Amino acid sequence: MEKAVFVKLRHRVQVKPDDVILVGDVAQIIASDKQMLQQLKRIPLYRIQRSDKNIVIVDVMKVVDAIVRFDPSLEIQTIGSAQTIVEVVYPKRTISFAYFLAVWLLLFIGSAIAIINFHEDVSMQETHQHLYTIITGEKADKPLLFQIPYSIGLGLGMIIFFNHVFRKRINEEPSPLEVEMFNYQQSLDQYVILHENKESMKQIDDR
Repeated sequence: MEKAVFVKLRHRVQVKPDDVILVGDVAQIIASDKQMLQQLKRIPLYRIQRSDKNIVIVDVMKVVDAIVRFDPSLEIQTIGSAQTIVEVVYPKRTISFAYFLAVWLLLFIGSAIAIINFHEDVSMQETHQHLYTIITGEKADKPLLFQIPYSIGLGLGMIIFFNHVFRKRINEEPSPLEVEMFNYQQSLDQYVILHENKESMKQIDDR
C-alpha cells in the first residue's frame, strides 16, 4: 500500500486565463508518502489558451497518465467522477450606473406588468370587492381593507419564497429558485461533458 495513490476528481474548478492547471487543482489525492503527495499535486496538466474560451474538460485518464509519467511504479485507484469541468474566469467588465439603472427599471416594470396581468386574469379586484361586501355589507370600488394587507402579504410572501432580503439569506434552507438553478447547472455540466467527449471522439476519427 506504500505505492498506492487514490485520485478523486473535483466536479468543477475555476482558473484564470493563461493559468497552468496542476493535478492538485482538479483532483483530491491521498498517498501515504506526504512528500510524494506534494510532488504529485504540482504535476502540470494543461495550460489555458485563449482558444479554449471559457470551458475546459479534464478527463481522469489525463490525470492518471501524468501521474504514471511521474512515477510508473505507483498503483493508482480512481474514485468518483471521470471528468472535471474547468471554468476559465475572465476579468469582469465594469458596468456603468446608467446601464445598471436601465436593467433594474426594465426588470421592475416587467415584473409589475406580469403581476398586474395575473391579477386581471383572475379578477382579483372583483374578488376583493365581493369579499368586502360579504363581510361589511357595503359595496366599495376600492376595498383598501383587503387590498393593502394583500399587497403587503404579496411582498412578504415573495421574500419568504426566495429566502432573501436583498443579499441577506433568511435561513440556510435553499430557495426554490436556487434549487432550479442547481438542477439547471447540473444539466448544463452534463451536456458540456458529453459534447466535449463527442468533439474529442470526432478529432480521433479524423486522424
